[in-house]
Amino acid sequence: MIKTLIASRTRRRRYNHGLLLNSCSPAPTIRSTNLLGTSVLKESIKATKEDRGPQFVVNTMNKIGRDIHTVRVPVFNYEMLVTRDPRNVQAVFATRNEDWDISPLRAEAFMPLLGEGIFTGRGERWKHSRMLVRPQFAHDQISNLSMIETNVRNLLHCLKAQTGSEDWTEKVDLQPLFFYFTIDVATQFLYGKSVESLSPATDQTKKAFIDGKRFSENFNEAKHLVDKRGALQKFHWLMPMKKMNKVCKEIHEVIDNLIAERLAITDVKEDESRTFVLLDELAKLTNDRLEMRRETLHVLMAGRDPSGSLLGWVFYFLARHKDVFDKLRAIVVDDFGTNGQEKISYAGLRQCSYLQWVMNEAIRVTAVIPMNERTALRDTVLPVGGGEDGSQPIFVLEGTQILVPQYALQHRPDIWGEDVEQFKPERWDGRKSGWEWIPFGAGPRKCLGRKFSCYLTESYC
Repeated sequence: MIKTLIASRTRRRRYNHGLLLNSCSPAPTIRSTNLLGTSVLKESIKATKEDRGPQFVVNTMNKIGRDIHTVRVPVFNYEMLVTRDPRNVQAVFATRNEDWDISPLRAEAFMPLLGEGIFTGRGERWKHSRMLVRPQFAHDQISNLSMIETNVRNLLHCLKAQTGSEDWTEKVDLQPLFFYFTIDVATQFLYGKSVESLSPATDQTKKAFIDGKRFSENFNEAKHLVDKRGALQKFHWLMPMKKMNKVCKEIHEVIDNLIAERLAITDVKEDESRTFVLLDELAKLTNDRLEMRRETLHVLMAGRDPSGSLLGWVFYFLARHKDVFDKLRAIVVDDFGTNGQEKISYAGLRQCSYLQWVMNEAIRVTAVIPMNERTALRDTVLPVGGGEDGSQPIFVLEGTQILVPQYALQHRPDIWGEDVEQFKPERWDGRKSGWEWIPFGAGPRKCLGRKFSCYLTESYC
């Protein structure tokens, strides 16, 4: 207790000295309402459980002031910063920035599921992971239309027409199907074999070591538990781990089997007809199967979660905005025809502007990835956010975590217009985005799965 008190006072003296030395002012503070200083953390966890975490951040910051875009949040014996200011976002995420990296807390949240890899590694360990994985995401490697078409057909097979009707399906929840679809595509891309979570169960598949639906559901459960650990921040150790350890063990067993099965194929010819499999390329750089599992799991999460969520939200908005649906359908039919296998291509999809606008607007309104973060590697300064009006620079002590709530950033009326809450793809017409638009992160750690995620959505839509 005494050591903690001394450390706290020493840190406070360093902070006050840094303020004077750098002509900085503190950011406005969100005060706790209880003695322990944990009320904000408790409210945040409650909001996350109720699926209103992003809105909670916006409302909490707006209580301080709608023109205040960076706040200080003390929690018990530490504090963090939250910013929705593009100038601070640029300072944190800028290329070759040596002042910031992901926090150890983020790595701890993901570690039981993913292990060390490109999402959890820091410093040299991250550079090693990037060297292994990044080169595999060239356009010609991820744009395999035939692979996606096979899985699209499996998905459409699940949408059975009602008895006596050739036009209408039964009522169906599309979101779980989209997650099955994206995990099938991602595992095929990674391991050369889909877990086939969309395929109907047969006696043969029941005997196989892969139960696709169970694997997908385990992955979904593990991701929820990771999010829960992340929300607890430095108190993640309070969360019971029995359930997480169980689902992670089953996930790892499936991945290890997929890796072993792929590596057992020795007669793999290097020819133009060969389908690209990321594991084949990874095996040229490492023979460590644990490393293969970890790195491919990181990519699997990047390929499955954002793309599955984005598909769900795009269809949600299209179902509620008939004018947008009609306009998009007319453009797609005009560009690709009603049966577009011969006309459709990666380049063609990327050039379909209105399709890009629809996806961008779905991401903006919902923030598919609602939060990003970094931790200061040394004492540093943010350009704005200090003082009563937020115009002064902020001094940041080494070890301070800064959260970037992308939902809050993408719902600022002064940036996006007073109709910010409306789904309006046309707002992207001629728009040149800056640091207010980083849905998949920015700088060297920008999400590798971004292009893969958007490509899956484009191909299906």
